[in-house]
Amino acid sequence: MDTTESIIFVSIFALAALLIALPRMLSRRERRRRDAVAGSESVSDADAEPAVSAVTEVPDADGPGPRRLRDRLGKSRAPFVGLRGRLKARQLDDEAWDDLEETLLLADVGVATATRLLDGVRDRARAQGLSGADGLPALLQAEIAGQLEDHGDRTLCLDAGRPNAWILVGVNGVGKTTTAAKLATRELARGHSVLFAAADTFRAAAADQLAVWGAKIGVDVIRGQEGGDPGAVAFDAVQAAGARGIDLVLVDTAGRLHTKVNLMEELKKISRVVERTPGALREVLLVLDATTGQNGLAQAREFAVAVGVTGVVLTKLDGSAKGGVVLAIESELGVPVKLVGVGETDADLVDFDPVEFAAALVG
Repeated sequence: MDTTESIIFVSIFALAALLIALPRMLSRRERRRRDAVAGSESVSDADAEPAVSAVTEVPDADGPGPRRLRDRLGKSRAPFVGLRGRLKARQLDDEAWDDLEETLLLADVGVATATRLLDGVRDRARAQGLSGADGLPALLQAEIAGQLEDHGDRTLCLDAGRPNAWILVGVNGVGKTTTAAKLATRELARGHSVLFAAADTFRAAAADQLAVWGAKIGVDVIRGQEGGDPGAVAFDAVQAAGARGIDLVLVDTAGRLHTKVNLMEELKKISRVVERTPGALREVLLVLDATTGQNGLAQAREFAVAVGVTGVVLTKLDGSAKGGVVLAIESELGVPVKLVGVGETDADLVDFDPVEFAAALVG
Protein backbone atom coordinates (compact mmCIF):
# COMPACT_ATOMS: atom_id res chain seq x y z
CA MET A 1 0.00 0.00 0.00
CA ASP A 2 1.61 3.33 -1.06
CA THR A 3 1.56 6.59 0.90
CA THR A 4 -1.50 8.01 -0.88
CA GLU A 5 -3.55 4.90 -0.26
CA SER A 6 -2.51 4.89 3.41
CA ILE A 7 -3.63 8.49 3.83
CA ILE A 8 -6.98 7.75 2.17
CA PHE A 9 -7.47 4.67 4.35
CA VAL A 10 -6.67 6.56 7.59
CA SER A 11 -8.97 9.42 6.58
CA ILE A 12 -11.85 7.05 5.86
CA PHE A 13 -11.29 5.28 9.19
CA ALA A 14 -11.24 8.58 11.11
CA LEU A 15 -14.40 9.78 9.36
CA ALA A 16 -16.18 6.52 10.15
CA ALA A 17 -15.19 6.78 13.81
CA LEU A 18 -16.48 10.34 13.95
CA LEU A 19 -19.80 9.39 12.37
CA ILE A 20 -20.22 6.56 14.87
CA ALA A 21 -19.46 8.84 17.86
CA LEU A 22 -21.37 11.89 16.61
CA PRO A 23 -24.91 10.78 17.58
CA ARG A 24 -23.80 10.06 21.14
CA MET A 25 -21.97 13.41 21.40
CA LEU A 26 -24.96 15.32 20.08
CA SER A 27 -27.28 13.44 22.41
CA ARG A 28 -25.15 14.32 25.41
CA ARG A 29 -24.91 17.96 24.37
CA GLU A 30 -28.69 18.20 23.88
CA ARG A 31 -29.27 16.61 27.29
CA ARG A 32 -26.97 19.17 28.92
CA ARG A 33 -28.71 22.00 27.08
CA ARG A 34 -32.11 20.82 28.34
CA ASP A 35 -30.74 20.51 31.87
CA ALA A 36 -29.31 24.02 31.71
CA VAL A 37 -32.56 25.48 30.37
CA ALA A 38 -34.57 23.66 33.01
CA GLY A 39 -32.22 24.90 35.71
CA SER A 40 -32.42 28.45 34.46
CA GLU A 41 -36.22 28.35 34.41
CA SER A 42 -36.39 26.82 37.86
CA VAL A 43 -34.49 29.74 39.39
CA SER A 44 -35.83 32.57 37.24
CA ASP A 45 -38.03 33.83 40.04
CA ALA A 46 -35.06 33.92 42.36
CA ASP A 47 -33.06 35.98 39.87
CA ALA A 48 -35.58 38.83 39.62
CA GLU A 49 -34.27 41.86 41.56
CA PRO A 50 -36.81 44.56 42.45
CA ALA A 51 -35.64 48.15 42.03
CA VAL A 52 -36.00 49.15 45.67
CA SER A 53 -33.65 50.68 48.21
CA ALA A 54 -33.65 47.77 50.63
CA VAL A 55 -32.54 44.18 50.35
CA THR A 56 -35.42 41.84 49.59
CA GLU A 57 -35.96 39.37 52.42
CA VAL A 58 -36.93 35.78 51.75
CA PRO A 59 -37.21 32.78 54.02
CA ASP A 60 -33.97 30.88 54.51
CA ALA A 61 -33.16 27.54 56.04
CA ASP A 62 -31.61 29.36 58.99
CA GLY A 63 -34.52 31.75 59.40
CA PRO A 64 -35.41 35.08 57.81
CA GLY A 65 -32.61 37.15 56.35
CA PRO A 66 -31.05 38.40 53.10
CA ARG A 67 -31.13 36.05 50.15
CA ARG A 68 -28.17 33.74 49.89
CA LEU A 69 -25.64 33.99 47.06
CA ARG A 70 -26.88 30.59 45.86
CA ASP A 71 -30.36 32.06 45.37
CA ARG A 72 -28.97 34.91 43.30
CA LEU A 73 -26.75 32.93 40.95
CA GLY A 74 -29.48 31.03 39.16
CA LYS A 75 -28.14 31.61 35.65
CA SER A 76 -24.53 30.89 36.57
CA ARG A 77 -25.67 27.72 38.34
CA ALA A 78 -27.70 26.54 35.35
CA PRO A 79 -24.90 24.54 33.66
CA PHE A 80 -24.32 22.67 36.95
CA VAL A 81 -27.95 21.99 37.80
CA GLY A 82 -28.18 18.64 36.06
CA LEU A 83 -24.60 17.57 36.73
CA ARG A 84 -25.27 15.70 39.95
CA GLY A 85 -28.20 13.84 38.40
CA ARG A 86 -26.20 12.84 35.33
CA LEU A 87 -23.30 11.54 37.41
CA LYS A 88 -25.39 9.68 39.95
CA ALA A 89 -24.72 5.92 40.12
CA ARG A 90 -22.17 6.13 37.29
CA GLN A 91 -18.64 4.81 37.15
CA LEU A 92 -15.78 7.27 37.11
CA ASP A 93 -14.91 6.79 33.45
CA ASP A 94 -13.80 8.96 30.54
CA GLU A 95 -17.38 9.94 29.73
CA ALA A 96 -17.89 11.23 33.28
CA TRP A 97 -14.76 13.38 32.99
CA ASP A 98 -15.94 14.65 29.60
CA ASP A 99 -19.28 15.55 31.14
CA LEU A 100 -17.54 17.53 33.88
CA GLU A 101 -15.31 19.33 31.39
CA GLU A 102 -18.23 20.32 29.13
CA THR A 103 -20.13 21.66 32.14
CA LEU A 104 -17.18 23.89 33.03
CA LEU A 105 -16.93 25.17 29.46
CA LEU A 106 -20.66 25.92 29.39
CA ALA A 107 -20.12 28.08 32.47
CA ASP A 108 -17.52 30.06 30.49
CA VAL A 109 -14.61 29.01 32.66
CA GLY A 110 -12.37 28.83 29.59
CA VAL A 111 -10.28 25.96 28.28
CA ALA A 112 -7.07 26.70 30.21
CA THR A 113 -8.83 27.18 33.54
CA ALA A 114 -11.06 24.15 32.97
CA THR A 115 -7.95 22.04 32.38
CA ARG A 116 -6.37 23.24 35.63
CA LEU A 117 -9.56 22.54 37.55
CA LEU A 118 -9.88 19.05 36.06
CA ASP A 119 -6.27 18.27 36.92
CA GLY A 120 -6.94 19.30 40.51
CA VAL A 121 -10.14 17.26 40.71
CA ARG A 122 -8.32 14.22 39.27
CA ASP A 123 -5.64 14.55 41.96
CA ARG A 124 -8.31 14.72 44.66
CA ALA A 125 -10.15 11.73 43.18
CA ARG A 126 -6.95 9.64 43.14
CA ALA A 127 -6.07 10.67 46.69
CA GLN A 128 -9.51 9.57 47.91
CA GLY A 129 -9.63 6.42 45.79
CA LEU A 130 -12.89 7.61 44.21
CA SER A 131 -14.57 5.03 41.98
CA GLY A 132 -18.03 6.56 41.50
CA ALA A 133 -18.69 9.66 39.39
CA ASP A 134 -21.30 10.94 41.85
CA GLY A 135 -18.46 12.22 44.07
CA LEU A 136 -17.11 14.56 41.40
CA PRO A 137 -19.30 17.63 42.12
CA ALA A 138 -18.15 17.78 45.74
CA LEU A 139 -14.51 17.49 44.65
CA LEU A 140 -15.05 20.19 42.01
CA GLN A 141 -16.57 22.50 44.61
CA ALA A 142 -13.58 22.00 46.90
CA GLU A 143 -11.12 22.52 44.03
CA ILE A 144 -12.81 25.76 42.91
CA ALA A 145 -12.72 27.14 46.44
CA GLY A 146 -9.12 26.03 46.88
CA GLN A 147 -7.88 27.63 43.69
CA LEU A 148 -9.74 30.88 44.33
CA GLU A 149 -8.37 31.15 47.87
CA ASP A 150 -4.83 31.23 46.47
CA HIS A 151 -5.25 34.58 44.72
CA GLY A 152 -4.32 37.25 47.21
CA ASP A 153 -5.92 39.67 49.61
CA ARG A 154 -9.50 40.65 48.80
CA THR A 155 -9.60 43.48 51.33
CA LEU A 156 -10.25 46.98 50.03
CA CYS A 157 -7.40 49.09 51.39
CA LEU A 158 -8.41 52.18 53.34
CA ASP A 159 -6.64 53.95 56.21
CA ALA A 160 -9.02 56.29 58.01
CA GLY A 161 -7.74 59.77 58.83
CA ARG A 162 -5.89 60.30 55.54
CA PRO A 163 -6.90 60.58 51.86
CA ASN A 164 -7.35 57.21 50.16
CA ALA A 165 -8.11 57.07 46.44
CA TRP A 166 -9.87 54.21 44.68
CA ILE A 167 -9.84 54.57 40.89
CA LEU A 168 -12.62 52.79 38.99
CA VAL A 169 -11.73 51.76 35.44
CA GLY A 170 -13.48 49.77 32.73
CA VAL A 171 -15.21 49.98 29.37
CA ASN A 172 -18.54 51.64 28.65
CA GLY A 173 -21.70 50.19 30.12
CA VAL A 174 -20.23 47.97 32.86
CA GLY A 175 -21.67 50.06 35.70
CA LYS A 176 -18.71 52.09 37.00
CA THR A 177 -20.73 55.10 38.14
CA THR A 178 -23.37 52.95 39.82
CA THR A 179 -20.60 50.92 41.46
CA ALA A 180 -19.02 54.15 42.73
CA ALA A 181 -22.35 55.12 44.30
CA LYS A 182 -22.76 51.70 45.93
CA LEU A 183 -19.21 51.79 47.25
CA ALA A 184 -19.81 55.25 48.68
CA THR A 185 -23.00 54.10 50.41
CA ARG A 186 -21.17 51.09 51.82
CA GLU A 187 -18.26 53.14 53.18
CA LEU A 188 -20.52 55.85 54.61
CA ALA A 189 -22.35 53.13 56.54
CA ARG A 190 -18.97 52.06 57.95
CA GLY A 191 -18.32 55.55 59.25
CA HIS A 192 -15.95 56.75 56.52
CA SER A 193 -16.26 60.10 54.78
CA VAL A 194 -16.37 60.02 50.97
CA LEU A 195 -15.76 62.38 48.06
CA PHE A 196 -16.49 61.74 44.37
CA ALA A 197 -14.09 62.73 41.57
CA ALA A 198 -15.88 63.00 38.20
CA ALA A 199 -12.83 62.21 36.05
CA ASP A 200 -14.92 61.31 32.99
CA THR A 201 -14.62 64.74 31.41
CA PHE A 202 -15.46 63.50 27.92
CA ARG A 203 -19.19 63.46 28.66
CA ALA A 204 -20.94 66.10 30.74
CA ALA A 205 -23.73 63.62 31.34
CA ALA A 206 -21.29 61.33 33.20
CA ALA A 207 -20.45 64.02 35.75
CA ASP A 208 -24.14 64.94 35.98
CA GLN A 209 -25.02 61.31 36.77
CA LEU A 210 -22.41 61.20 39.52
CA ALA A 211 -23.74 64.50 40.88
CA VAL A 212 -27.25 63.02 41.07
CA TRP A 213 -25.91 60.09 43.07
CA GLY A 214 -23.93 62.48 45.26
CA ALA A 215 -27.00 64.55 46.06
CA LYS A 216 -28.96 61.40 46.87
CA ILE A 217 -26.47 59.95 49.35
CA GLY A 218 -24.85 63.15 50.62
CA VAL A 219 -21.45 63.02 48.89
CA ASP A 220 -19.79 66.06 47.30
CA VAL A 221 -18.46 65.88 43.75
CA ILE A 222 -15.28 67.41 42.38
CA ARG A 223 -15.68 67.97 38.65
CA GLY A 224 -13.98 69.89 35.85
CA GLN A 225 -14.89 71.42 32.53
CA GLU A 226 -16.22 69.18 29.78
CA GLY A 227 -13.28 68.02 27.71
CA GLY A 228 -10.86 69.06 30.46
CA ASP A 229 -7.97 67.14 31.96
CA PRO A 230 -9.22 64.07 33.91
CA GLY A 231 -5.92 63.92 35.79
CA ALA A 232 -6.44 67.46 37.08
CA VAL A 233 -9.87 66.49 38.43
CA ALA A 234 -8.40 63.51 40.26
CA PHE A 235 -5.55 65.64 41.67
CA ASP A 236 -7.95 68.36 42.87
CA ALA A 237 -10.16 65.75 44.52
CA VAL A 238 -7.30 64.20 46.47
CA GLN A 239 -6.11 67.64 47.56
CA ALA A 240 -9.65 68.58 48.61
CA ALA A 241 -9.95 65.34 50.58
CA GLY A 242 -6.74 66.14 52.45
CA ALA A 243 -7.89 69.69 53.24
CA ARG A 244 -11.36 68.53 54.40
CA GLY A 245 -10.20 65.47 56.31
CA ILE A 246 -12.09 63.09 54.01
CA ASP A 247 -11.17 59.41 54.14
CA LEU A 248 -11.99 58.17 50.64
CA VAL A 249 -11.95 59.60 47.11
CA LEU A 250 -13.79 57.51 44.52
CA VAL A 251 -12.47 58.42 41.08
CA ASP A 252 -14.98 57.64 38.32
CA THR A 253 -13.23 57.46 34.93
CA ALA A 254 -14.40 57.39 31.32
CA GLY A 255 -15.55 54.15 29.72
CA ARG A 256 -12.42 53.48 27.79
CA LEU A 257 -12.07 50.84 25.09
CA HIS A 258 -9.16 48.64 26.11
CA THR A 259 -7.89 48.70 22.51
CA LYS A 260 -7.47 52.49 22.46
CA VAL A 261 -3.84 53.15 23.40
CA ASN A 262 -4.23 56.90 23.91
CA LEU A 263 -7.11 56.44 26.32
CA MET A 264 -5.21 53.83 28.31
CA GLU A 265 -2.35 56.30 28.54
CA GLU A 266 -4.80 58.81 30.00
CA LEU A 267 -5.66 56.30 32.73
CA LYS A 268 -1.98 55.85 33.50
CA LYS A 269 -1.71 59.62 33.86
CA ILE A 270 -4.60 59.71 36.34
CA SER A 271 -2.81 57.08 38.44
CA ARG A 272 0.45 59.02 38.35
CA VAL A 273 -1.28 62.25 39.36
CA VAL A 274 -3.00 60.62 42.33
CA GLU A 275 0.33 59.15 43.42
CA ARG A 276 1.76 62.66 43.78
CA THR A 277 0.13 62.52 47.19
CA PRO A 278 2.26 59.82 48.85
CA GLY A 279 0.26 56.73 49.77
CA ALA A 280 -3.01 58.09 48.39
CA LEU A 281 -3.55 55.54 45.61
CA ARG A 282 -4.84 52.44 47.41
CA GLU A 283 -6.96 50.63 44.82
CA VAL A 284 -7.40 50.47 41.06
CA LEU A 285 -10.64 48.56 40.64
CA LEU A 286 -11.54 47.12 37.26
CA VAL A 287 -15.31 46.99 36.86
CA LEU A 288 -16.40 44.13 34.58
CA ASP A 289 -19.81 43.04 33.37
CA ALA A 290 -20.17 39.32 34.14
CA THR A 291 -22.46 38.83 31.15
CA THR A 292 -19.53 39.46 28.78
CA GLY A 293 -17.83 36.22 29.86
CA GLN A 294 -14.48 35.59 28.17
CA ASN A 295 -14.57 39.06 26.59
CA GLY A 296 -14.26 40.36 30.13
CA LEU A 297 -11.05 38.38 30.49
CA ALA A 298 -9.56 40.14 27.46
CA GLN A 299 -10.49 43.50 29.01
CA ALA A 300 -8.99 42.52 32.35
CA ARG A 301 -5.72 41.50 30.71
CA GLU A 302 -5.29 44.86 28.96
CA PHE A 303 -6.20 46.96 31.99
CA ALA A 304 -4.00 44.89 34.31
CA VAL A 305 -1.00 45.61 32.08
CA ALA A 306 -1.80 49.30 31.61
CA VAL A 307 -2.78 50.51 35.08
CA GLY A 308 -1.85 47.86 37.62
CA VAL A 309 -5.33 46.69 38.58
CA THR A 310 -5.49 45.68 42.25
CA GLY A 311 -8.89 44.03 42.16
CA VAL A 312 -11.98 43.32 40.11
CA VAL A 313 -15.59 44.32 40.75
CA LEU A 314 -17.78 41.89 38.80
CA THR A 315 -21.22 43.40 38.18
CA LYS A 316 -24.45 41.74 37.01
CA LEU A 317 -23.33 38.33 38.23
CA ASP A 318 -26.93 37.50 39.14
CA GLY A 319 -28.00 37.96 35.50
CA SER A 320 -25.22 35.97 33.84
CA ALA A 321 -24.79 32.34 32.87
CA LYS A 322 -21.06 33.06 32.55
CA GLY A 323 -20.11 33.21 36.22
CA GLY A 324 -17.20 30.89 35.50
CA VAL A 325 -15.30 33.93 34.23
CA VAL A 326 -14.47 34.61 37.91
CA LEU A 327 -12.23 31.55 37.81
CA ALA A 328 -10.65 32.52 34.49
CA ILE A 329 -9.84 36.06 35.67
CA GLU A 330 -8.13 34.90 38.84
CA SER A 331 -6.45 31.83 37.38
CA GLU A 332 -4.98 33.49 34.30
CA LEU A 333 -4.28 36.99 35.63
CA GLY A 334 -3.79 36.51 39.36
CA VAL A 335 -6.01 39.54 40.02
CA PRO A 336 -8.46 38.95 42.88
CA VAL A 337 -12.18 39.51 42.47
CA LYS A 338 -12.96 41.70 45.48
CA LEU A 339 -16.64 42.51 45.03
CA VAL A 340 -19.56 41.10 43.06
CA GLY A 341 -22.85 42.73 42.11
CA VAL A 342 -25.81 40.42 42.57
CA GLY A 343 -28.73 42.82 42.30
CA GLU A 344 -29.85 46.41 41.91
CA THR A 345 -29.78 47.70 45.49
CA ASP A 346 -26.90 49.18 47.46
CA ALA A 347 -26.70 46.09 49.64
CA ASP A 348 -26.32 43.87 46.56
CA LEU A 349 -22.67 44.82 46.09
CA VAL A 350 -21.06 42.21 48.31
CA ASP A 351 -17.62 40.97 49.27
CA PHE A 352 -16.51 38.04 47.17
CA ASP A 353 -16.13 34.87 49.24
CA PRO A 354 -14.49 31.96 47.36
CA VAL A 355 -16.01 29.24 49.55
CA GLU A 356 -19.50 30.70 49.33
CA PHE A 357 -19.15 31.22 45.57
CA ALA A 358 -18.01 27.63 44.96
CA ALA A 359 -20.91 26.28 47.02
CA ALA A 360 -23.40 28.56 45.22
CA LEU A 361 -22.08 27.60 41.79
CA VAL A 362 -21.79 23.83 42.17
CA GLY A 363 -23.58 22.85 45.39
